[in-house]
Amino acid sequence: MSQASGVPAYTGVARVLHWLTAAMVLTIVPVGVLMANMESSPLQNTLFHVHRSLGVLLIPVILYRAWYRLTHPPLPLPEDIPPMQRRAAHSVHHLLHLLLIVQPFVGWIATSAYRAPILFFGLFEVPPIWPENRAFSEQLFVVHKGIALVLFLLLCAHVGGALYHHFIRRDRVLMRMVTGG
Repeated sequence: MSQASGVPAYTGVARVLHWLTAAMVLTIVPVGVLMANMESSPLQNTLFHVHRSLGVLLIPVILYRAWYRLTHPPLPLPEDIPPMQRRAAHSVHHLLHLLLIVQPFVGWIATSAYRAPILFFGLFEVPPIWPENRAFSEQLFVVHKGIALVLFLLLCAHVGGALYHHFIRRDRVLMRMVTGG
C-alpha cells in the first residue's frame, strides 16, 4: 500500500493479471524455443498444441489486462526514482504490453496461413484467420521469432529492474506488484 494514502499501488486484479500473464509467457517462450529446435515427433506436436493453446488463451487475458490498466492505472512510481529510470520503466512496460498484444495475433495469422490446426487444449479447433499462403506463413514465423526475441529482452529488462529495486535500492517497487504496496 502507498504509505501516505493506504491505497494499493496495484489492485488485486492487476496483480493477478500480471502474474497470470507472466506464468503464461514464461511457459510459451521456452515451449516455443524447444518445439522449434527439435526433430519432428509426437512430443513436438504436443508442444506445438500447448504453445498455440496458450497463445490463444493469452489473447483475451492480455486484452482484458490492457483494458483494466487503462481504466485502473497504478499509483505513480515513488518520487525518488530518477526521471530517466521512470522513462525506461514506462517504455519497457508499454513495449511489453504492445508486443504481448501483437505477438499472439502474428502467430495466429502465420499458423492460419500455414494451415496448421490450432486445437485449443484439445477442446475445439480455433478457425484460421488468414488464407493459406505457405510463403507468407514462413515470413511471418520469422517475424514471430523476432518479436519473441525482443519480448525476451524486454522481460529481462523488466525483471532486472524489479530485482535492482528490491536488492540494490531496497525500495518497495517490486513489492507493489507482489503485495500491492
